[in-house]
Order: sequence, then C-alpha cells, then structure tokens
Amino acid sequence: MVRFLSGCQAVMTTALCLAFPLSSARAEDPEFAPEPEFAAAVGRHEVGPCSAVAVNRRGEIVLAHRGKRPVMCLDARGALLLSWGDGVVKTAHGVRVDGNDDVWVTDIGNHRVYQFSRAGKLLLALGTGQPGAGEDEFDRPTDVAFGSGGDFYVSDGYGNSRVLKFNKDGKRIGSWGVRGKGEGEFHLPHALLVDRAGNVLVGDRENNRVQVFNAEAKFQKVWNGFAPYGLAFDSAGHVWVADARAHQVLELDADGKVIRRMGKKGSEPGQFMTPHMLEFDAAGNLFVAEVDGRRLQKFVRKAN
Repeated sequence: MVRFLSGCQAVMTTALCLAFPLSSARAEDPEFAPEPEFAAAVGRHEVGPCSAVAVNRRGEIVLAHRGKRPVMCLDARGALLLSWGDGVVKTAHGVRVDGNDDVWVTDIGNHRVYQFSRAGKLLLALGTGQPGAGEDEFDRPTDVAFGSGGDFYVSDGYGNSRVLKFNKDGKRIGSWGVRGKGEGEFHLPHALLVDRAGNVLVGDRENNRVQVFNAEAKFQKVWNGFAPYGLAFDSAGHVWVADARAHQVLELDADGKVIRRMGKKGSEPGQFMTPHMLEFDAAGNLFVAEVDGRRLQKFVRKAN
C-alpha cells in the first residue's frame, strides 16, 4: 500500500530534512568514537602543527610536531612521559617506530632522517643537512618504512621525487623514481608502508594515488582517487589514508577502493583540519595528527 503524506506532514518532513541533512546522520562512525579528553590533554603540552604519530610495543604514543620539544612520548591518556629533539629536529614531518621501539623522524627543515632510541638518544643521522640528490643527500624527506632483515625505505620527498632503500647499517643500497605521472614516477612521494609480503606502498600525493612495488622496486599496481598524505595498516591489514585535501580519513579494501570515509573539515571532535598522518595501536584505536588543527586526535574502537 502506498502511503501519502498530508500537506502538514510533508512540510514538517521537509523542514526536518533541511535541519538534519543525511550527512549529519552519517557523521558518527559506527566503529570509532573520538575521545576529546585525549586531544585536550595533548594540547596542554603546547604542541605546534602535529605532523605524524606512531605507537610503540608498550602502547606509548609518539608524536612529531612543529614546536618546542618536537618529539613527544605520551601515555594512553595523553600525559607526557618524555620529550626530545630541540636543537636537532628543525621541522618534523614523519615519525615511525621500528620493531625495537626505536623512533625514526624525517626532518624536512634539515633534510635529514634520524633514528632515536625510545629514550631519545640519537643513534643514527642520515643526510648532510643540506638539500641535494647525491648519494648521502635528501631534499625534504617525508617518511620511513621498514622491510625485512633491518632494511628500510625513505621517501624523498618534496624535492627529489624518489624512494631510497637502505640496509640495517644505514648504507644506501637502492633507489627508484623521478618526477612524473607514469608508473614508477612520483609527484611528491609523501608516505610509505611495507606490507606482509614485502611490497612497498608509496603515497604519491600530488598524483592522487598509491603506487605498489615489490621489494625489488618492480611496479605492481596503482590505487587512484585520493590524496595520500599519510598511510597506516590496521590489525586486519587494511590500508588507511589520511587525505588532508579532503580533510578525511579513509579505509581501503584489498583492491584500493574506498570503503569508509571518516570526518569532514572542522575543529569539532571527529572532524579534521589537514589530517597529515595516522596510526593504530594494538587495541585497534586510531590516532590522527592534524597540521592545521594543531592537535592529535584519538578514536577509540567501539566494542562489538
């Protein structure tokens, strides 16, 4: 049976739709809830633009930001445990934690890549401090990812549009990429991941795509349709993207298709102002670092 609305009902329904558009009904993610108390606690540490976040095996959150004490180690509530980096890190960009809980920071101000211990002791510094395309040089490197046997990759970056591969001792053993739009070419490689099979995922930011290569740098496939500022895996192996251009966080399926969009532009909890990089902890909670928002948001995974 077809049910018709009366004139009064139609007006009321239209008014409700205008007041509460469909997008508002979908604003709350069914799986994740923002925890504003965490963002507020981090904000009390006088952070600058927040560029990246990582989580170590103890569940401690490592924040890279562009202010005093540029590397901060936080507990699950956002309390400050320790910090370092003044006088060393000029402009923090990416941060990753390896299997030994060492902290790796890319510095686009000094054109360097640093490895620190969990306590903040400098263990390795790559680069000369000047921009360049030589054997030991970077031009605003953006991210680090870890392969097998201690090998690691660096996306380099704003100036050189290439990916570099190093062995465990920090010796460069390979590179690929030039500026362009073709396979194996990049326009600002901005984020990196290595999957369980050893494939290297490169967030090719200004080409609005992720390119996938094997460990020998052979092109495998490409995922189009978003601006991959930051990349992270969840516990299921799904790739998540911080798309700062759309001010959203995206979940991808195994074929690189977007299956979830979180947030919109704004400063409220669950909204984003230039989400730059992101990470998950062992419990499945999501952390998102915002440059223009100058905050680190935590999204708690809801119980099933």
